Amino acid sequence: MKSATIPPLRVDPRLRADVESVLNEGETLSAFVEESLRAHIARRRNQKAFIERGLGARVDAQKSGEYYDSETVLEGLEAMLESARQRHNGS
Repeated sequence: MKSATIPPLRVDPRLRADVESVLNEGETLSAFVEESLRAHIARRRNQKAFIERGLGARVDAQKSGEYYDSETVLEGLEAMLESARQRHNGS
């Protein structure tokens, strides 16, 4: 497959200096930008999937009439976390 290019991007010189200051040894600015784009694409996809799941859960709750208040949900999450901690500390 042929490679494609991303349009050139004009940035403030301070931003470029900040980027260059965090590059790993041997890492190029282009590699950093590509990795950043890939990470941001993944984050956007995850956000979209999260929102879609939430909207689907809302529809399910509306259909079933079964809702949980935040206190009940948080108590359940705390119990799950405590259980995981005990399993981790016990191993």
